[in-house]
Amino acid sequence: MAVDPDNLQDACPTTTTFTPQTIHINGFPCKNPNNITAADFKTSRLNHPGDTDVFVRSSTTIVTAADFPGLNTLGLSVARTDIEVDGLVLPHSHPRASEMFFVSKGVVVAGFIDTKNQLFQKVLKEGDVFVFPRGLLHYCLNAGFENATVYSVLNSQNPGVVGDRL
Repeated sequence: MAVDPDNLQDACPTTTTFTPQTIHINGFPCKNPNNITAADFKTSRLNHPGDTDVFVRSSTTIVTAADFPGLNTLGLSVARTDIEVDGLVLPHSHPRASEMFFVSKGVVVAGFIDTKNQLFQKVLKEGDVFVFPRGLLHYCLNAGFENATVYSVLNSQNPGVVGDRL
């Protein structure tokens, strides 16, 4: 079973400076605790829509511990998905994470298929939340008349993605 280990300290923002004394937690070195600041726990990478000028008319920006220092050892990743009218996110799975899917704007159909080939699908409106269990094939599509924006939280700092490419 692939899961993130429990924290060993309160915080362990990722450092970009490596020294012989660097301690590695979950594969990422921790910043010196004396140099941790509030800026380590903030990101603006999800402020703007992604480029949806592609065949599937959607874009997902995922922020993991690799690019957001404050996520290191917390067992979390966060994503923003922008979907144009009639756009979709191709079926894919996250082998190391479940996903909580929050519709911020628009109307989205979201669903997943379990290991018995049973389909679980719902129409989601602004404010609705849907969850995708770890490792199961899931997808979403814009079912409304305006662009949709969805935010996701995944319970792994490195959730992985399988099967989302054309």
